[in-house]
Amino acid sequence: MQATDILSQEHRVIERVLDALQSAAHTVEAGGEKITPEFFIDAANFIRGFADGCHHHKEEGVLFKMMASNGMSEQGGPLAAMLHEHELGRQYTRAMRAGAEQWQAGNESARELVAENALGYVALLRQHIAKEDNILFPMAERVIPLAEHSVVLAGFERVEHEETGEGIHEKYLALADKLSLQVA
Repeated sequence: MQATDILSQEHRVIERVLDALQSAAHTVEAGGEKITPEFFIDAANFIRGFADGCHHHKEEGVLFKMMASNGMSEQGGPLAAMLHEHELGRQYTRAMRAGAEQWQAGNESARELVAENALGYVALLRQHIAKEDNILFPMAERVIPLAEHSVVLAGFERVEHEETGEGIHEKYLALADKLSLQVA
């Protein structure tokens, strides 16, 4: 299995949460009471822990660095664009979480802020994932010599075990399931 296959599989999990987040945000926009601020706090926890923590650490800390060491610039071009989009995603997530906490504290007008930032994040991540799956990952497979692919896989393992922690991946898969079920 290629390292980029692992990242693509993680994209499928993230997309399930994006679907749930989009549905929840539309429900909130329509004035529905079914969705609570806790849903968005859980979604922010998933994004921070899985999408940004586990997944983006593999990309930024391992794959992108290996691509850069094989001639791609991190200062411009596709890698810089992906890094910028990761940061935009973090901004949307922080704003969504802050709004959800305000809503949870009784500020009903924060519902709009939550929905707006959730939908902004969803739109950003959908196009971001498409760029990675269709352009960046095939580029990585060409740029990184075959002999170095095992180094990338080992780096991913290190992220999973040392940075993310044992059992954490499974915790976030369960949270993705929970979020999906809440909007079903």
